[in-house]
Amino acid sequence: MKKSLFLFFLLLFKSALFAQTVLNSYPLDLKKYDESNQILNVENTITHDVFAFAANTEKTTILKYNSALFLKDDFTVSHSNFKNKSIIGYSFSEDGNPTLYWSTDDDTSILVIKYYLETKTYKVLMFKFPFTTQQIINTFQKNNLFYILSKDLNQPDLNVYTFKNGIVDEKEFDFSRFTFQNRKTQFMTFNQVINENPIEKIESDEYNPLDKGTKKSKIYMTTDHLILTLDYNPNKTQVFDLNLENNNLSEKNFIQSATANAKKLSNSFFYNDKIYQINANQDELLFDVKDYNSGTTVKSFKVSKNDTIRFKSSPLLIQRDIQKPKELKKTSKFLQRLSYLDIGLSVFKNSQNTLVTLGGVPRIERMYYTVNDELYSWNYAQTFNSESVFFESTLDRNFEFVNPQQQPLAADNINYFLDQNRKATLPSILKFKNYYILGYYDTALKQYVMRKFTDGFIPEEPSNPIIDKAVFSKSFPADKP
Repeated sequence: MKKSLFLFFLLLFKSALFAQTVLNSYPLDLKKYDESNQILNVENTITHDVFAFAANTEKTTILKYNSALFLKDDFTVSHSNFKNKSIIGYSFSEDGNPTLYWSTDDDTSILVIKYYLETKTYKVLMFKFPFTTQQIINTFQKNNLFYILSKDLNQPDLNVYTFKNGIVDEKEFDFSRFTFQNRKTQFMTFNQVINENPIEKIESDEYNPLDKGTKKSKIYMTTDHLILTLDYNPNKTQVFDLNLENNNLSEKNFIQSATANAKKLSNSFFYNDKIYQINANQDELLFDVKDYNSGTTVKSFKVSKNDTIRFKSSPLLIQRDIQKPKELKKTSKFLQRLSYLDIGLSVFKNSQNTLVTLGGVPRIERMYYTVNDELYSWNYAQTFNSESVFFESTLDRNFEFVNPQQQPLAADNINYFLDQNRKATLPSILKFKNYYILGYYDTALKQYVMRKFTDGFIPEEPSNPIIDKAVFSKSFPADKP
């Protein structure tokens, strides 16, 4: 199980409910101890209908709401032999009906089930994944389509499977013509880079916690493109654009700003056609924003260990395990601790500004082994140390630093609600219009419930216990397909 980084804490005020408007509820009886229980909230991005899928080993219930969130239809399907199967994704056909993709734990086969709500029928197809030669890296959803990204086990290839209207299209991207060199200018193969630095999926429309931002290989989905960023070499960010329309594969390199001391840690984050780069050592920290298309530097910040960080909108914080964070008073102390961690940053935009969290998380100890002259690794459960350090910076639309009053994101309000309501299980979060929908199963009421959450403090809660976003935000407690 992946360890979550808790970048938050609560002040001990009176109990407050951040349960904004209840949008809907629906009677549902999920078996309490069924490990296959799942709930998924999704939007048909063409019709803007909202669907909820609630599934276990015995049945699947589909709820269809219109754009005003009135229930339009429901459909319950009984099934057998669904033990050890889980929903890994969804898509919508041109007729507006949903398709769910069910995978076994070993990813050897994928059930493709299309549901026809008008006739209360369904059709089952089977997709045999070539698991002997490929490994699934992750899945994506975009424009009502479902994508699987896989890596060839022997060749320097990434493969993208696109599922549309019952048809699977495979595109292969060959990295053999590109050069990969580590910080010592030693040549590496593409597979070596990816095996040492497993690819992390970044969600483009939600806050990504800092631990995801510290990964050296990250992949982002935009319209008809996958953007792969590699930061295994601290001197540059190597970026690959996988064009899903014409199967073109192109490369760009963004050189990291030079530091006085050659020894440094670095990373990057891709967001809205900008490359955000951080590199640091015990003496200084540099933070750059570069335009992805032109390569020009839009904004640069630099601070030495004896300076005050003028572009921070939160305190410098240190957190051990899940204890309450404490403030670090000096930049030198922050940089000293950062030098022992995996460095990174995470970027998210609210309605007005761009929020950037910069820092480091515990460095994972790795063991290495070789198979057919290829280097592989796995992670120990233990880490070199258990502390994280971080701070937040806020930039306006011109990428100038601003320091507005910090307010919680919808994600913060959702997480606080879930922390305070243990009967709310199987949470699934959907960004819809200008707010978020939390769908969950209420184990006490035996209901599926939808609640609306927005950014900011809630006016009727004067003793709101959520402090600034940098300290509170964490990943949603459920992984999205």
